[in-house]
Amino acid sequence: MGTLGVLVQAWLRVGATAARGAKVAALAEALTAVPAAELPLAVHYLAGELPQGRLGVSYAMLQEASGAAPAPSASLMLSELDQRFSELVEIRGAGSARRRAQLLSELLGAADSREQQFIVRLIVGELRAGALGGLMLEAIAAASGRPAPAVRRAAMFAPSLGALAQAALSGDAEALQAFQLRTLHALEPMLAQTASDVAAAYARLGGELAIEYKLDGARIQLHKQGGEVRIYTRRLNDVAASLPEIVELAQSLPAQELVLDGEAIALDASGRPRPFQQTMRRFGRKLDVAAMRARMPMQAYFFDCLRLEGETLVERAARERFAALERAVPAVNRVPRLMAPELPAAERFYLDSIAAGHEGVMAKALDAPYEAGNRGASWLKIKRAHTLDLVVLGAEWGHGRRRGWLSNLHLGARASAAGSEASELADVADTVAPAALAGHAPGFVMLGKTFKGLTDALLQWQTRELLARELSRDALGVYVRPELVVEVAFNDIQDSPQYPGGLALRFARVKRYRDDKTAAEADTIQSVRMLYEAQSGAL
Repeated sequence: MGTLGVLVQAWLRVGATAARGAKVAALAEALTAVPAAELPLAVHYLAGELPQGRLGVSYAMLQEASGAAPAPSASLMLSELDQRFSELVEIRGAGSARRRAQLLSELLGAADSREQQFIVRLIVGELRAGALGGLMLEAIAAASGRPAPAVRRAAMFAPSLGALAQAALSGDAEALQAFQLRTLHALEPMLAQTASDVAAAYARLGGELAIEYKLDGARIQLHKQGGEVRIYTRRLNDVAASLPEIVELAQSLPAQELVLDGEAIALDASGRPRPFQQTMRRFGRKLDVAAMRARMPMQAYFFDCLRLEGETLVERAARERFAALERAVPAVNRVPRLMAPELPAAERFYLDSIAAGHEGVMAKALDAPYEAGNRGASWLKIKRAHTLDLVVLGAEWGHGRRRGWLSNLHLGARASAAGSEASELADVADTVAPAALAGHAPGFVMLGKTFKGLTDALLQWQTRELLARELSRDALGVYVRPELVVEVAFNDIQDSPQYPGGLALRFARVKRYRDDKTAAEADTIQSVRMLYEAQSGAL
């Protein structure tokens, strides 16, 4: 059996159990069974990731290639699979679609039936049924015998899960410690959970906390080393060339080495924030940057300092990082913040933020470290209206004046931050209507549908984008790859036997698509349940 077969066996074992320990054991066993040279590939594939990114393979092409007769036995090596994927990406020019289809058919013809299923799901992004990425750190720790805290710390700074696994399993005792925050190399940003109001945030965090404005801007991570400046988006793209005014700001700061976390935002003449979509027009802009800057200058506001003059601060308490920020950045470029206020003062501060045109506030525990890449429990966002960032799982065809457009969106939260969809759905499995689960991507829990808040222009755009991600369809609509994130406002959350999580959003309406977020950054079903419990007085 080839090494791809080893991964397929682990994947099937993970999908067959809801027990977290059994999942970790299956993944760890697979990691120890593949040769060291293929270990990074094994980790990426089991986490549902392709090192090449998108392969240029359409759903129709994949559907056609899936008709290839399977091989009689599992003999493919991971290195062979990786080579074929690279060849798919490199095909260009006239007749490229035909050549991709042929290569894909040959690849699937070299795989047995279970390997075929694995490859197809990997290509379309449906492999993370068991939240494999979230379990992988535990599996790397188990396979290597390294302490789990050491693995989690190294994961913040490692360039990839594959590099982390290789260091843990084949390196010496110091290999993990060698991973450090490097200036001019992007770090996964820390994300926040949701609280229903300021009082709820105080109850959940306890102890001392900071309250700061939550700006409706675009997340940026600023790196400075000498005269060189890079500005990374939350997707880790460098957009410094599009934001020369922020580069100039960084160069004016006295520190020679600096990594800051913050927001970039466009303000109007009165100092109020412009709509988020206007801010995003500046990001990635390569042409007419000077003209755009003149029409819509960007302001940068920072709320965290991750590295200062050779000293990494991410593992320090927030109060220490905030003190470093005050030393490095003038007040005019820092997000407004109250340190350890009493609850009444924090609630007044929240109202001040709303009055200034911002989204609300963030509550942050002062004794907590920076959890890069995680939706940490020590950061809570409190917005003026209930909103969630959800993933579009599918859409139904419209009627009347919306005929011909995909209109009614199927909305889903991530099944869990770390765990399996099966365990998330276990409590309501007997009450869920089968139709509620049909066609939807594993790893996401449907919370309802909405067609509200969609302009004609947005309907046209989403129809085009959803059809480009089509996985299957039925008489009602189209099911899609879970990639598009939409910010949804709603009145409250109610019990629902119709949907897998047992909950549904009431009066949901689309605020905007979040093209700055990936599906992995969407809100989880746990966050939705916590909001529901707070709403019902259970917290």
